[in-house]
Amino acid sequence: MASLDRIRNLCIIAHIDHGKSTLADRLLELCGAVDPREMRAQYLDSMDIERERGITIKLQSVRLDYKDHLVHLIDTPGHVDFGYEVSRSLAACEGAILLVDAAQGIEAQTLANCYLALENDLEIVAALNKIDLPAADPDRYAAEIEKVLGIPADSILRVSAKTGEGVAELLDAVIDRIPPPVGDPDAPLQGLIFDSHFDQYRGVVSSVRIMNGTLNTGARLKFVQAGAVYNAEEVGVRRPDPTPVASLGAGEVGYLIAGIKDVGEARSGETITNLSQPAPALDGYDEPRPMVFCGLYPVDGDEFTTLREALEKLRLNDSSYTYAPESSGALGFGFRCGFLGLLHMEIIRERLEREFNLSLIATAPSVQYIVHKTNGTTLTIDNPSELPPADEVDHIEEPFLRATILTPTDYTGTLMELCQGRRGDMIKLEYLSPERMELVYELPLAEVVTDFFDQMKSRTQGYASLDYDPAGYRVSNLVKVDILLNSIAVDAFSMIVHKEKSYSYGLRMTEKLKELIPRQLFDVPIQAAIGGRIIARETVKAKRKDVLAKCYGGDISRKRKLLEKQKEGKKRMKNIGRVEVPQEAFVSALRLDD
Repeated sequence: MASLDRIRNLCIIAHIDHGKSTLADRLLELCGAVDPREMRAQYLDSMDIERERGITIKLQSVRLDYKDHLVHLIDTPGHVDFGYEVSRSLAACEGAILLVDAAQGIEAQTLANCYLALENDLEIVAALNKIDLPAADPDRYAAEIEKVLGIPADSILRVSAKTGEGVAELLDAVIDRIPPPVGDPDAPLQGLIFDSHFDQYRGVVSSVRIMNGTLNTGARLKFVQAGAVYNAEEVGVRRPDPTPVASLGAGEVGYLIAGIKDVGEARSGETITNLSQPAPALDGYDEPRPMVFCGLYPVDGDEFTTLREALEKLRLNDSSYTYAPESSGALGFGFRCGFLGLLHMEIIRERLEREFNLSLIATAPSVQYIVHKTNGTTLTIDNPSELPPADEVDHIEEPFLRATILTPTDYTGTLMELCQGRRGDMIKLEYLSPERMELVYELPLAEVVTDFFDQMKSRTQGYASLDYDPAGYRVSNLVKVDILLNSIAVDAFSMIVHKEKSYSYGLRMTEKLKELIPRQLFDVPIQAAIGGRIIARETVKAKRKDVLAKCYGGDISRKRKLLEKQKEGKKRMKNIGRVEVPQEAFVSALRLDD
């Protein structure tokens, strides 16, 4: 065990694509943690989906040896949807490297992550990355950091994670500036679990930061919040390959395998202590509040139990989503899931399909509404099919966001137009420098969850960046649009929208379904309705046999008789006929990008 003054616990925080994982690669090389033959780009990003998309989704911890010091490094995600991962990493550290791209400067997540680190009282070591790029302007952006964040420009280091220039100086600055952890190695054991994942063969593997005391291999451990007791089968550190050790002392970070098979007993934020000498629970984490909801249904109804087990196991690895069973007349049995954002929803769905070999249908994303009924009661709903009839509803409140957009000044007009088109109210407009500005808007969450981010990126050629925080609920003029097929409502297509946009949504949905629903033997009316009022209609024409084929010449009354007879048959068929909506039609109609 190392003495406390030789330990440094830190994480790397930055906006997306500012070079966190590349810097982690250089630090691994500098400390000789990885054999040069096995080195690959983004070494710590272990999931295929991370490597394909070039983004970090999971925090990754590693232990490095540098100049007689132990450096525990955590690489964090940059996207706003994974902010919960960042906040958990910060709780296990005493300091943070704040990385800023020397060609782009401060972006929205730079600010958000920096404020998060300051709230946790962390020592911040700021560094400008990518100084090897021709477009880099470190002096200008150092001045911008000093103006916006108050970090003195002369203390900001200049590095290139790609070439390795300045990385050794950065590590020296980390050891000089970041304080060692505090803790008593002789006190009763207190360890904080800040991350976990499920291994098929070994059960739950937990990342743990020892606050006080010593964690020994073979010790009898109590998980304070779950009340469960287990043996510490293996205690170790990641270098970055898992390496078993005899014990972890106060201030150290490592992993723990205790043969836990029940995924609910080693949640992130859990406190571990010795059974013989128990200590009180640590603060843990605030549970994140989901913001975007959607239904996940297996394409094959027999996979429902597999989907439930998959959601349980994945929740251990990413505890920021929620799920509850629900059923739909059109899609069968599935789960209503809550996510932190759209990218989070997309990633979870993709991980379920890849890691557990499932094929899933996701319904259109929705948000949580508060419904005030005429009898004085309130109701919280996240599924449009749960909305009471219009005559029982007094008013509906919807969630709002405070969105911060950082953008080059050339795109101000087009972004203001986008935000105002989405029912946004401007709160602040501020120039950070002559070329860059900050826009703050309050927007309804329902307007952001569809394609706001894509629109913002395409209107600004990818230069604008977005960060958001919840801003409470407000009363809005909302209605539920139902889609009726042959006069029967299909709950999977129902949507709560603002009254002004209800007509265009109904029109778009009916036109789309007309293309997707195959022709039946009778006319199928596709209608969009608000309550009992039809606002849009399309008709899928019936397949028809040519009953006049056998009439060559002859009287018109003979032809009319045959046509009338066919019409009667179609009418009878329509009364008893059911419209089968193919699975592909659901998937295509609920596609987010249209």
